Amino acid sequence: MRQFIVEADGGSRGNPGPAGYGAVVLDGRTGEPLAEAAEYIGIATNNVAEYKGLIAGLNAAKALDPAAGIRVRMDSKLVVEQMSGRWKIKHPDMKPLAAEAARIFPAGQVTFEWIPRERNKHADRLANEAMDAGRNGGQWDPSASTAALDASAARAATTAAEAGEAVGRAAQTERTEAASSVSASSDSAPSVSAPASSASVGWGSSADLGAPVTFVLLRHGETALTPEKRFSGSGGSDPELSAAGRRQAEAVAASLAARGTIQEIVSSPLRRCRETAGTVAARLGLDVTAEEGLRETDFGAWEGLTFAEVRERYPDDLSAWLASPDVAPTGGGESFTAVGRRVAAVRDRLLERYRGRTVLVVTHVTPVKTLVRLALGAPPESLFRMELSAASLSAVAYYADGNVSVRLLNDTSHLR
Repeated sequence: MRQFIVEADGGSRGNPGPAGYGAVVLDGRTGEPLAEAAEYIGIATNNVAEYKGLIAGLNAAKALDPAAGIRVRMDSKLVVEQMSGRWKIKHPDMKPLAAEAARIFPAGQVTFEWIPRERNKHADRLANEAMDAGRNGGQWDPSASTAALDASAARAATTAAEAGEAVGRAAQTERTEAASSVSASSDSAPSVSAPASSASVGWGSSADLGAPVTFVLLRHGETALTPEKRFSGSGGSDPELSAAGRRQAEAVAASLAARGTIQEIVSSPLRRCRETAGTVAARLGLDVTAEEGLRETDFGAWEGLTFAEVRERYPDDLSAWLASPDVAPTGGGESFTAVGRRVAAVRDRLLERYRGRTVLVVTHVTPVKTLVRLALGAPPESLFRMELSAASLSAVAYYADGNVSVRLLNDTSHLR
């Protein structure tokens, strides 16, 4: 029986946003690329694009030999675990895609393996080529693809690095054996050999994925509008911190300085965030980078009003807004769906920019809640079910395999 390796990936620039997938079929014995597939699929999520990539890769393998044994390798933990039957498939968009993938080959012919992102470069490159083509109004052109060349260069670099590591291990072995020989010939000390290292396996194991990107999410300190619970977004005035807000900023700066974990600071461009971030930056000796995508929602005609005032003046608009994330506030405001796309885009940029770093993200209520919601895979209505105090801290960690962990929410212990 022939053996094929299917490597697949998908991506979305916005999640959801413009999306594409890539897949490559490799000879299981030689690693030679046998077939490639890529496509721009319009607006979709990362997970949908990853499943589409899996389906394309399996179909390409079946066209080569429907009797072949298939080893699927992907950097999507979700797809691998769901297709392996270890995780339930709950999302309605995923169920038909998973079922379609499962029908292509008999279950006994296919195995699934998670691999780190850096080992999935070929499929990743194809997916990005597809998304680039879609951005330019077209579809992926195999004749213009450089994915195979890029992957070949990456494999060569990996092989060279592994060879260097092997030389280093051999030298270390020689040194250890020499030390053991000297120790064994001495009457004054027993011979000592270094214990063999053993990797933890199963639930106790810890994959060597490197340090995650950690976002420490800081809501800005109070303004004059905060205690009155007035809508304060990015479409009205740009209030400064109140005296209470400045004290809160000093308190959080002292707390973060004591922890000593912050390596970078990014901030919404609005004044209340810049002031909060500046106070922390001065204490930590860091610079602040402004990110337009971190600004608060534009609340349109509701800016400066309390919830009760909005309900009195715009009752129908408020009801519609509460019922659907696609509805914008009165007067050209911004819907939560639009905010979600914007925040997801800036999240992806920051993850790429600050790999392995701990980043203080100084922003507003909606962006913080949106980042937490996306990390949890929670529905949009969860935005109304989170409490987020002024100058509170939350934290989300993003791992190299795509997993995300919410570590903290609405911590105000530094203000007590």
